[in-house]
Amino acid sequence: MSAQVSPTRAALRGTHTPAAPRDALKAPTRQAYELLHWGFTAAPLLFGLDKFVGLMTNWDAYLSPAFARLSPLGVHKTMLAVGVVEVLAGLLVALRPRVGGIVVALWLGGIILNLALRGGAWDIALRDFGLLLGAVALSRLAVAHERHEVP
Repeated sequence: MSAQVSPTRAALRGTHTPAAPRDALKAPTRQAYELLHWGFTAAPLLFGLDKFVGLMTNWDAYLSPAFARLSPLGVHKTMLAVGVVEVLAGLLVALRPRVGGIVVALWLGGIILNLALRGGAWDIALRDFGLLLGAVALSRLAVAHERHEVP
């Protein structure tokens, strides 16, 4: 019996043979991690910044009356505050994807709740649920990356 451990068993134990950086980027798990990491950095940053310039849509129209009544700021200023939170969430994902992924997932849960209370935007709520799952997947892959289980 050989003393060598197959790469599959090593991966299951949470260890791997260090690969050259270029080879590591070819690993499907690394590609998935990088796509989610930078995608969930860019999306909140872009959506958050757009709350201030309104190039993509009229964001004020997406705030449910129930949430609007809870905010002392009024609809537009509430959406500007939402933009600040989204920018901060994107930066958190960039710097700490394990934590940032969970924060973005929770934020998306709040957006889904807002859309459900607003009504008439179930297609967007369903899309955001898919994004929520992706944000959780990013957080889980970030844990594996921290443990050096992702090349």
